[in-house]
Amino acid sequence: MHDIRAIRENPEAFDAALARRGLASLAGELLAVDEQRRAAITRAEGAQAEQNRASKEVGAAKARGDEGEFERLRALVAEKKAEVAAMRGEADAADARLQAMLAEIPNLPLAEVPEGADEADNVEVRRWGSPRNIETPREHFDIPAVQGGLDLPLAAKLSGARFMVLRASVARLHRALAQFMLDLHGGSHGLTEVWAPVLVRDEAMFGTGQLPKFAEDSYQTTNGWWLVPTSEVSITNFAAGEIYEAGDLPIRMVAHSQCFRSEAGSAGKDTTGILRQHQFEKVEMVTLCTPDQALAEHERMTGCAEAVLQALGLPYRVVVLCTGDMGFGAQKTHDIEVWLPGQGKYREISSVSTCGTFQARRMNARFRPEGGGKPEFIATLNGSGLAVGRTLIAVLENGQEADGSVSLPEVLAPYLGGAGQISAEGALV
Repeated sequence: MHDIRAIRENPEAFDAALARRGLASLAGELLAVDEQRRAAITRAEGAQAEQNRASKEVGAAKARGDEGEFERLRALVAEKKAEVAAMRGEADAADARLQAMLAEIPNLPLAEVPEGADEADNVEVRRWGSPRNIETPREHFDIPAVQGGLDLPLAAKLSGARFMVLRASVARLHRALAQFMLDLHGGSHGLTEVWAPVLVRDEAMFGTGQLPKFAEDSYQTTNGWWLVPTSEVSITNFAAGEIYEAGDLPIRMVAHSQCFRSEAGSAGKDTTGILRQHQFEKVEMVTLCTPDQALAEHERMTGCAEAVLQALGLPYRVVVLCTGDMGFGAQKTHDIEVWLPGQGKYREISSVSTCGTFQARRMNARFRPEGGGKPEFIATLNGSGLAVGRTLIAVLENGQEADGSVSLPEVLAPYLGGAGQISAEGALV
């Protein structure tokens, strides 16, 4: 959410930042509604003052026995009371229009974010690791070791397209990856592990920016709860309505959860295999901090996600998203793309964003500065650490062998009973 006072103070800068996102100027329209609201408030305050004065004079006129003045003043009080109500109603209506308009405007990109129209304009920051030379790489669903453990026809029978059923070694590997990520983030990286609901209220979805603009991207139950598209929604809303002490920030958290997305607008994209699912698992990182800590925390969180891939020995690259490819609530985003031999390309496995105070304004999350003064809005960050299903794909494809087996990263052995391979027949060995 944007601060109308900041827009009022520098409308040109606001419109210039929107233009970098490819959006039309909106400051003029916003300020026109804001002026209506402020004018109605001023008129209501003036009418209220006149009502108060007349109310004080009514008693005096009655005491003097001046019935004519008494009746005139009494009528004036009634008139001003109605005028106050009308002006307040007009101000409330204008404020509702203004808030609705502000709620649908995306966050403003930081000056350092590269300008561009879409993913083709994203800028690579670095690469890690070198892809293996696999003579005839297969996609995950075609690897013999995987075929007995991935049942897409059964998932389609149960739920339709974009669902999966995992069995035996593949299911255990999927679980091991999530556990490994949680242990790494909670241990070496110092994040606090949390567990939170995946069913949330409207307010939580609004707070992180999924509502009102992106309702079609999520699922809603018949009794009004929303299924979270990521546990970012639940965890970030821990801060809703709270006031933290500056000395207690940053707060760094990590959670493993089911996630649910309708994938609206993705018809025809990644329809084979398990790359794009309606129901999937993710290990999500969330940080609450002061605004001046946000950029350092963004780099730190990106490093935490990278560390997972490095420990698994998976080649990847980091890109900074351009203004036209950024998410609604982000000021700056790093995408981490892992190498998938079966596709012969890098694919997104983590998106790490700093949102500044954008989400905090929507959920009224604040902190008290150390030097005193009134509470200020916190900064929020979120990032995948990592998407479990996509990490499963990357491990399977990068570990595939010519005989149909899959060699597994050594760091997973403690989670797999010491196994280091899935045989061509599908057994952990």
